[in-house]
This record gives sequence, structure tokens and C-alpha cells, in this order.
Amino acid sequence: MGKKKVLNERNLRSTIYPSENDVLCVVQKMLGYDRVHVKCQDGHNRIARIRGKMKRRMWIREGDIVLVSPWDFQGDERGEIFWRYTHSQVDQLRKEGILKIE
Repeated sequence: MGKKKVLNERNLRSTIYPSENDVLCVVQKMLGYDRVHVKCQDGHNRIARIRGKMKRRMWIREGDIVLVSPWDFQGDERGEIFWRYTHSQVDQLRKEGILKIE
């Protein structure tokens, strides 16, 4: 049994919205291993870690919109990526006015 092949992103599951502790971010630079430099909607630049469950299942590239959970300590500097939005989900977030960064 292999990976499920996705030919079209439009018909995927529903969009996950950020909660009060989560922040929408844009991937600026890949730093290597599981670290990524992101620019967040709250004005902070963070070094985010890709969650272990996502590492080999979902590829993250520069320019992708991701959902980051800031750490309890060093919350303004570090966080953890736990969701990547598809292109159709990004368009939906922009239409609803939730995503305000480019």
C-alpha cells in the first residue's frame, strides 16, 4: 500500500482555521533538516520546526502558507509548523479576510 496520489487539490478536506494561539505565516527560507524561517501575520519573524508527523508526508516549500503554533517559551522567536495550506485553501482564507499577508 502506497501513498495516496493527489491529482487535484480542489476536492480535499475542509480548511483548518487558526485558533487564538496559532498564527498564519509565510515560509521565507528553508534552513535545513526540519527548521524553517517564517514571516508571521502578527509581525514576528520566527524559526519554526516542522512537526515530526509532517516531515515525510507533506513537503513544505518557500512561499507556502503554514499554520504555526508559537512555543510557550521564546514564543516571539520560535514555533512549530503543524499545517500547510493548499492553493485553494489559501484563496478561501483570502476571500474570508483571515489571511492578510502576501
